[in-house]
Amino acid sequence: MDPVTVVGHRGDPYRVRENTVPSVLSAFRRGADAVEVDVRLTKDRVPVLLHDDTLKRLWGHDRPLSSVTVNQLKELTADGPHGAVPTLREALVAAGAHRLMLDLPGGDAASVRDIIGTVRECGAGDQVYYCAGGAAMLDVRAADPGAEIALTWNTLAPPRPVLLDVVRPRWLNYRFGLASRELVERVHRDGLLVSVWTPDTRRWMRKLIRHGVDSITTNRIDALVSVREREREREHGA
Repeated sequence: MDPVTVVGHRGDPYRVRENTVPSVLSAFRRGADAVEVDVRLTKDRVPVLLHDDTLKRLWGHDRPLSSVTVNQLKELTADGPHGAVPTLREALVAAGAHRLMLDLPGGDAASVRDIIGTVRECGAGDQVYYCAGGAAMLDVRAADPGAEIALTWNTLAPPRPVLLDVVRPRWLNYRFGLASRELVERVHRDGLLVSVWTPDTRRWMRKLIRHGVDSITTNRIDALVSVREREREREHGA
């Protein structure tokens, strides 16, 4: 069995503010194989890293992201201890050869094209893969026939074959509580990989690894790296 891929959820959020370059880099230092980040567009259509559609929760400004330009965004968030909200371009440069999973909350066809355009301009097509629900992933596939896709799926019922035929995902991406050995085996029989999000207890991490999932997105990277190593030792009889 191949070792499970460790994905940092929005970076290393228990230590460094989520969706910032220092958080992304901290996740890689702690052993993440990839980092999931959320990408939205500013008023002037610059892709930046932000999960929410406003600046309220993380940055204390009750302003919709869509109402501020990237320069205004930098000014509003510059005083944070971990730097301002980064652009996608800045995150791609900082990540270097490491992989980023780009989650596209609220993505539509136009924003998807802008995000993929930035990835292409950075020469980072092999560095990234995309995740979100069916509508956004249909837009990704239309904009980039070669994109790697993790189709987020929130039910035990399998996606319709027509959706899979068009989106052509590599992964099905489930909330971790839905993942069972039976589900993983079914998805594998269909030729797809299974990613899950976001278990933060060692008990669930062990269970999911033993179920055979291929990737786990977590807020607790150190814990998952440790559990993965113990499970590899157990598998090899160490």
